[in-house]
Amino acid sequence: MVEETNENIQFKISKALIKNVEQLIESRNNSEILELLNDLHHADIAEILEELKIDQATYVIKLLDSEKTSEILMELDDDDREKILSSLSAKEIAEEIEELDTDDAADIINELPEERQEAVISQIEDEEHKAEIQELLTYDEDTAGALMAKELVRVNENWTVTQCVKEMRAQAEEVTRVHSIYVVDENEKLIGRLSLKDLLMASPRAHISTVYIPKVDYVKVNEDIDEVARIMQKYDLEAIPVVDENKVLLGRITIDDIVDVIKEEAEKDYQLAAGIIQDVEASDSILELTRARLPWLFLGLIGGIGAAGIMGGFEELIGTNPILFYFTPLIAAMAGNVGVQSSAIIVQGLANDDIKGSINNRLIKEMLLAMLNGVILAFCLFLFVWSWEGDVKTALAISISLVLVIIVAGIIGTFIPLFLNKRGIDPAIATGPFITTSNDIFGILIYFWIAKLILNI
Repeated sequence: MVEETNENIQFKISKALIKNVEQLIESRNNSEILELLNDLHHADIAEILEELKIDQATYVIKLLDSEKTSEILMELDDDDREKILSSLSAKEIAEEIEELDTDDAADIINELPEERQEAVISQIEDEEHKAEIQELLTYDEDTAGALMAKELVRVNENWTVTQCVKEMRAQAEEVTRVHSIYVVDENEKLIGRLSLKDLLMASPRAHISTVYIPKVDYVKVNEDIDEVARIMQKYDLEAIPVVDENKVLLGRITIDDIVDVIKEEAEKDYQLAAGIIQDVEASDSILELTRARLPWLFLGLIGGIGAAGIMGGFEELIGTNPILFYFTPLIAAMAGNVGVQSSAIIVQGLANDDIKGSINNRLIKEMLLAMLNGVILAFCLFLFVWSWEGDVKTALAISISLVLVIIVAGIIGTFIPLFLNKRGIDPAIATGPFITTSNDIFGILIYFWIAKLILNI
């Protein structure tokens, strides 16, 4: 159950452990459950609970103290947490929330039905904590305000070092981890940050205004969370302060919250690239999974019918040169693969803010790259078709078609995500069936049109 290494002791979940916990719950052996779980990290306990039935997991949550279970709830899968919360009373949820930082507390309340939100908030006894949570709930979901926590350490520029240390001690009791010390003026406006080293080296009678660092990165409360993530990633920040339009310090965003944002965005982009239009998980119902997948599959069906219609228009050409039919899957596959490769690179560049310069320059670069790849692949294909069919003209028609198809696919795969991004649409949607289907249609059309032109039919 627990494996010891030379460096540390790492928790390992096992079937025996889960069975033991289930038996202890069934026998209501509370003392042994507490003895077994109390020394484990909250993330390890959450891992155990996810293996139990919901009623069993709820039993454990109610058994442990709120200080620990509040952290466990934040580690649980969203669906499991939602089910457990639905089985707790408003008072019990409020007790959990009182132990959480404001940002995590607001996240949990946001997951509750609207009528339960009010009931839970009304049960929170700490009025200051309640007011801060209610403030966070007023911000739009995808903004810095919704992501920030109110807990931080702030000092006034007019304080002496002695007074500053005293105030910091009092504030630090409410802060789980102190990433930075922010300096404000008399109007609570952010004016800089304080180095702990400078504070320790300064005279006890010195004023903070003489030792603080004026340069400090910050984001505004209505800033999009993707932009916040970009700034923190670019400058390697562990935390960043959040201010309002008047630069009044409101809260801070820490790196753990940004990691969650990046993870969620990556999962969403991955699903979009796979042709899934809404956030779903493997555990969701068949109906939910169908709703998420069917639209793009329907698009693929329409594309396939379109490709079949194009081939029908070249029936005479295929009848006199049946070898062209054999290479149709190859042309379609190459068009789709090249399009997906091009769009994937562009989408990744847009996500990392690495795409610089004009669209025209990017299209020209992609066209030259596609041309180089196309010529190399077409030369190999030419040799194969020539040796198989023994007809230079047919081999030339198929090979030239492949070059043009690859160039067009590369241009489409580059242009579409750039165009969507300019229009404020998530460009990840372009890396999935949309690009594959469109390139299949254009690829087959170009293929048979070039073949007809060269073979004079």
